[in-house]
Amino acid sequence: MMAVTVKSFLPRGLYGRAALILIVPVATLVLVVSVVFVQRHYESVARQMTRALVAELALLSAVVEAEAGRGADALGTLQEGARALEFEVEPATDAPGADLRALFDFSGRAAIGVLRAELEGLRAVELRERPSRMLIWWQSPAGLVQLEVPRARISATNPHQLLVLMLFTGLLMTAISFQYLRNQLKPIARLAAAADAFGRGEVVPYSVRGATEVRAAGAAFLEMRARIERQIEQRTLMLTGVSHDLRTPLTRMRLGLAMLDPSDETAALAGDVAEMERMIDDFLAFARGTGTEAPQRVALGDFVAGVIERAARAGRSAQLRAGAPLPELEVRADALGRAIENLIANANRHAARTEVEVLRDGDTAVIAVEDDGPGIPEDRRAEALRPFTRLGAARDPNSGGVGLGLAIAEGAARAHGGSLRLDRSARLGGLRAELRLPLGAQGHAHP
Repeated sequence: MMAVTVKSFLPRGLYGRAALILIVPVATLVLVVSVVFVQRHYESVARQMTRALVAELALLSAVVEAEAGRGADALGTLQEGARALEFEVEPATDAPGADLRALFDFSGRAAIGVLRAELEGLRAVELRERPSRMLIWWQSPAGLVQLEVPRARISATNPHQLLVLMLFTGLLMTAISFQYLRNQLKPIARLAAAADAFGRGEVVPYSVRGATEVRAAGAAFLEMRARIERQIEQRTLMLTGVSHDLRTPLTRMRLGLAMLDPSDETAALAGDVAEMERMIDDFLAFARGTGTEAPQRVALGDFVAGVIERAARAGRSAQLRAGAPLPELEVRADALGRAIENLIANANRHAARTEVEVLRDGDTAVIAVEDDGPGIPEDRRAEALRPFTRLGAARDPNSGGVGLGLAIAEGAARAHGGSLRLDRSARLGGLRAELRLPLGAQGHAHP
């Protein structure tokens, strides 16, 4: 079972992570201000205002006791004094058994604490039924009475306005920050798109924009792209020139052998000349890569069938296996055709039976070439993909080739945004080479 960590829930993209960096401080600030300032400040204010109320009640109690000593009506005196202090007094016969308040009424909790500590004769306090009023059951000099005090007398009014203001301001600034962040990340996304396209062999227009660091990265990318293009052009010109120069003497040798009497020696020499011509073709294919070929939309099943037919005319046999509904996608037909032909030729070189299958694996189109040959050991498959590598014990060293077949196929796969995967064929027992091409970036499947 895979362990679940906090990192697995974090966004993977730069935009999401940058947005998280913006949101977390704002949310933390609002939370800290709410807890530290709002709670503590308003609780402190509630305590101070409640102490003032307690002082008023103590003064009123003294007045009532003095007037009662002179024969005045104690309850009437208490009610008259209460009206002067802007709260109401009614006689009561009983009081609740406990204080009542809302769970999150923190200022009310502070006020009740002060009343319990400083008001003599307090029986109960109720703040839940009528949040704008406070009911106090008090054993006064005039007996048990119920005081109805405006909530504004014991706590600051509308404390939620500060929270609403903080929330609104935080959302507004976050929206502005998101807009600014998106503008800052656009040049990075354009740079990533240009680099990805260049990795597939495409050169898309790109101009340096954005912050200083992004501009530096963009300028470095443009310089690198220009340098790689020059190197590719020089390599292609060199290999093309060498191949052209070699074809002339090879043509003379082939004509000279054709004029000689047939024999085992002339047949062997003719085979050597043909092998040298195939090597030159491989050099040229590797040097060209995908070139500047424009993509075109093809039905992949029909396209692969056509490649197999061309390979058969060149003496390379392969059987096409029927599979699931085949996808359509945009490909560089010449480059992809050379890649499939190289995989078929590689399989024919080392095995007696070769099969090709085209299938869909989720959002990936797979062209699988399988054979019943010796295969390639798992620890040497990465080595087999390197140019000019010919494996010894794993494959037949007398089979010819210059070690470019798999490298050409991998280059074509990468130019289409895909990959070449080598594995063991579970059905035939030999090598299974899979050209995996993404459907999302190249096209859409049509069942």
